[in-house]
Amino acid sequence: MTGFGLNRRGFGLLAAGVAATALLPARARAAGSLVAATFPGSWEDAYRRVLTPLVSAAGYDLTIAPALAQDQLAKVQASPDNPAYDTLLMSPGQGAVAIENGLIQKIDPGKLSNWSMLDPAFQGEYGPTVTVEVNGIAYNPEMVPKPAGYRDLFENPAYAGKVSWTGFGSNTAVMAYTQLARIFGTGPDDMDSVFKLFKDHPENLKSVIDSTNHQMTLYQQGEIAVFMCSTNNVARLKALGLAAEFAHPETGSPAAPVNIHLARGSSNVDAAYAYMDAAISKAAQDVLKMPPSEMFPTNRDVELTPGIEAYVTRDQVASLVYPDWSLINKNRAVWIRAFDTLVAGG
Repeated sequence: MTGFGLNRRGFGLLAAGVAATALLPARARAAGSLVAATFPGSWEDAYRRVLTPLVSAAGYDLTIAPALAQDQLAKVQASPDNPAYDTLLMSPGQGAVAIENGLIQKIDPGKLSNWSMLDPAFQGEYGPTVTVEVNGIAYNPEMVPKPAGYRDLFENPAYAGKVSWTGFGSNTAVMAYTQLARIFGTGPDDMDSVFKLFKDHPENLKSVIDSTNHQMTLYQQGEIAVFMCSTNNVARLKALGLAAEFAHPETGSPAAPVNIHLARGSSNVDAAYAYMDAAISKAAQDVLKMPPSEMFPTNRDVELTPGIEAYVTRDQVASLVYPDWSLINKNRAVWIRAFDTLVAGG
């Protein structure tokens, strides 16, 4: 992965945030360290480079630990009284499981100086929303036409053999599959219709791989031309100089708020709050909104860039498609097994 470059303006904003936090009392500046789970790839790169200096200036050592949300859950479930992470980074699907199993705890908003900068929708009782991932379809305009939506990927021969999918363990994938279940079946839980769809189009089974990061690599190598992703993934591909565009599905773009959660049993709660506060600060989000990450800022003092507004505006956030994660979580294990069996047999 290439480095997360800061332009001159972005570096100035970040430096200003560091300078402000450097005014903290000396007593607070040697308080400890924390381990923060972060999604691998562009998230890991961005958070390590942008948040580490801010957290350091607040007096804490930050270790970024890359892990998919499912892997984060597995690790804290394995040792809930001595969690592998102080904070977790999750979308609602895994967040709901973490809450149900008592793996995370409610936060004290009074310990976050930037809490008031978040709209109420982003003030989660189990942690702040740091961005909203808008999902849809990435495509290479030099290889395929712009898809109208998910139906197109199965019915238009222009996409045959050029689309990659991932399994039901991926939030991005499962949101697309619930949309396909609405299109080809009776509703978001009618996965039999989706499994039949893949059986009827076996060419789509040949490009089922393990993760979006793997798809990004295949896309760069020209081995695939289409995959399900977030706008951040397309921004990353463009930053690498690749031909990449984002298509909003005609049935609506699935969206997933991303929250930082405080692990139950965290060994350094104060450091965890400093990390959360840094992530929702104007200093950090003014940089994270820039290419190559282009994360949608939840701090309302942060203006959207033209690049982000080309995908979604603040007024559109409420109208995005927000999946029913209770329904998904209830069925997910069964869906994973059924799809894995289908792929293995294909």
